[in-house]
Amino acid sequence: MPSSKVYLDYILDQISHAEGITARPMMGEYLLYSSGRLFGGVYDDRFLIKPTKSAKKMLPGAQYELPYEGAKEMLLVDITDDREFLARLVEAVSAEVPAPKKRK
Repeated sequence: MPSSKVYLDYILDQISHAEGITARPMMGEYLLYSSGRLFGGVYDDRFLIKPTKSAKKMLPGAQYELPYEGAKEMLLVDITDDREFLARLVEAVSAEVPAPKKRK
């Protein structure tokens, strides 16, 4: 089941306090970037982020879920109503993921 644009817009609004947030559609789902760094996505109307050290610390007990068949597990973010927390979470995770590779 692809993610709805309504849910994507809700998540984007909730994380809008973080800098440089963009979304890119990908096969019915949405990849989320912060200043060009892929930190998570919206998959089947679920907000999932990469399981970095900061994410695990800020979301103790969060469930690991697969965004799609064959993918690496990600953390389910079920606290979506606290904008300040989400901004801190996105910024912390983004700081730990690698920068995009330069294209030749």
